[in-house]
Amino acid sequence: MADFVREVMTPGVVAVRPDASLVEAAQLMRAQDIGDVVVADGQQVVGVLTDRDIAVRAVAEGADPLTVSARSVCTPDPYLVGPEDPVSTAVALMREKAVRRLPVVEDGLPVGMVTLGDLAEAQDPESVLADISRAAPDETDTRKGR
Repeated sequence: MADFVREVMTPGVVAVRPDASLVEAAQLMRAQDIGDVVVADGQQVVGVLTDRDIAVRAVAEGADPLTVSARSVCTPDPYLVGPEDPVSTAVALMREKAVRRLPVVEDGLPVGMVTLGDLAEAQDPESVLADISRAAPDETDTRKGR
């Protein structure tokens, strides 16, 4: 079983500037086949933007995704962990704050992301969540007959 966040996190971070448009962020998510990006200003993490944030907080409200910024829609001031933090710290923070992902930050800069799926794979590789987390996106398609 993993002891430290660095052992379970997904290394590398896909980030956008706070002033990036939602279209830029969504295109990056599509290109990287991910559902979230870190919003960072070069000095620090200022938020986390998910595909759901774009859909619910902007598009569903009728906002123009070409002109709305990532900063205005993202979850601001996210909870953070460091790569040397114990995995138990990440688990406790996710549980206490009811969050599914935590940016991993070292010296103020994002270096990875730890998600519920990462933790499931590390702590209970036989769980349904671990299976789903490992599956390619088309393997989790919920359309009938797939």
